[in-house]
Amino acid sequence: MDLALNETQLMLQSMAREFLANEVPKTSVRAIDESATGFSAELWRKIADLGWSGMAVPEEYGGTGNSLTDLGSVFEAMGEVACPSPLLAQVLAAHLVLGVATLDQRATLLPVIAMAERLFAVAITEPEYGWGAGAVQMRGVIDGDQVTMSGTKMFVPYAEVTDDLLVLVRTGDGATPEQGLTLVKVERDAAGIDVRRHQGWFGEPVCQVTFADARADVIGVPGEAWPGVEAALDKTVVLLSAFMLGGTQAALDMSVEYSKTRMAFGQPIGTFQRVQDLIIKALNDADAIRWTTYEALWKLDEGREDGPLAASMAKAVASEG
Repeated sequence: MDLALNETQLMLQSMAREFLANEVPKTSVRAIDESATGFSAELWRKIADLGWSGMAVPEEYGGTGNSLTDLGSVFEAMGEVACPSPLLAQVLAAHLVLGVATLDQRATLLPVIAMAERLFAVAITEPEYGWGAGAVQMRGVIDGDQVTMSGTKMFVPYAEVTDDLLVLVRTGDGATPEQGLTLVKVERDAAGIDVRRHQGWFGEPVCQVTFADARADVIGVPGEAWPGVEAALDKTVVLLSAFMLGGTQAALDMSVEYSKTRMAFGQPIGTFQRVQDLIIKALNDADAIRWTTYEALWKLDEGREDGPLAASMAKAVASEG
């Protein structure tokens, strides 16, 4: 098993770093994060023009069909500069459509995602926070190929600026919590939908979305969405781990440089053992994130049975680091 990036992935990462160095300086990151929406349409269009929005979409649907590891190399570069963009949400949307939608729905939705013609936000979590199937309690009533739903979703990234929402609702009950879950699509400005941004959070803008008898289109087979949703979450969480890897490595590099130039008692602080201990801990964290993340990406790309477990491990290690 060789977890090193191949020539194509190194080229992708190098091009990403060059673009991000020019387009996403720290001043821009701060300005976007502190803006009213936390979103820059100009930056998003430039990212889409690079083709990143279509990397998770197969070629037959207008994308480039890249591997998860290809995407991981780009997300690592994005994490190095804390790049504020809805790319992760678009990748999750693409994986949800691939895993849940019918063939006709894929043919309709995936080209739109690949070309970034519309923004998608994914609404799964609720006030009783959790990512498991049992935490999804918001109810929807099926009426043909539509669902009428009421309830609240929390911490939905970029919901204020999105065009469409992919929402996971419970339309039935079964022997297990995984049964009876349905994925639906609805336009953000449809009747019965209210969006409010959560305040006091760093990073990507997250919102509360309230539904009051809102009508949405069913994606895939009603009541059978969870296997596709779970697989999409596994893939996306490892890409988030790659983003966190980039941030961790950047923080380590900054710390090392500071330890060489910051003087105390007439010498660089990097000569002090306690400072060295902290840097070694940061180095070990960055290395642990790197190898658990790229191992998980490799296992998911290979379709290995233990891929989901590796994804959870990467998430845990990256979050701790």
